[in-house]
Amino acid sequence: MEKNDFLIPLNGLASGKTVYRWTAGREFFDGFGNSDILDASLEIAAEVEKSGQYIGVDCSIKGTLTVECDRCLGELDLPVDVSERLSVKFGSDDSDAQALDEEGREIVFVPADDTDLDMRQIVYDYACLAMPMQKVHADGECDPEVVSRLGAGSRSGDGESPDAEENPFSALGSIFRS
Repeated sequence: MEKNDFLIPLNGLASGKTVYRWTAGREFFDGFGNSDILDASLEIAAEVEKSGQYIGVDCSIKGTLTVECDRCLGELDLPVDVSERLSVKFGSDDSDAQALDEEGREIVFVPADDTDLDMRQIVYDYACLAMPMQKVHADGECDPEVVSRLGAGSRSGDGESPDAEENPFSALGSIFRS
């Protein structure tokens, strides 16, 4: 991945709409030191609209991320379909400023002397936020050998299940039975 990938040239950007397209694979996430993402196949499209001082970016990220399943540690492909609307403002991030502009766009602050908008961090953040908190296969799709070993860990050390009297919550079971 070259440094000029994911850059939108703000200096000299023509009025009207311009579309930029990029792809992101494993190397993209390796560049951020993210070892949780094993592989990636993302298509990114950024439609940039400039009108006077206003610059709006409509960003779309689609594809798949491959991660480890939290349950069986097998590879899991997660779909990604994200659309975000950004508004570019020049200057420093004002702590009193709202996070969204009047059109519901997230505001991205760019230093006044920058000539390019680097979309790498934005794409990375939105791709990572698209992943669920628990990354597990659908029921029945986990590695059966690993799942069978997981059940073995819930038994007591002597191979017998713990007595119901030892469990302080066992009395609550009769409340829910009809």
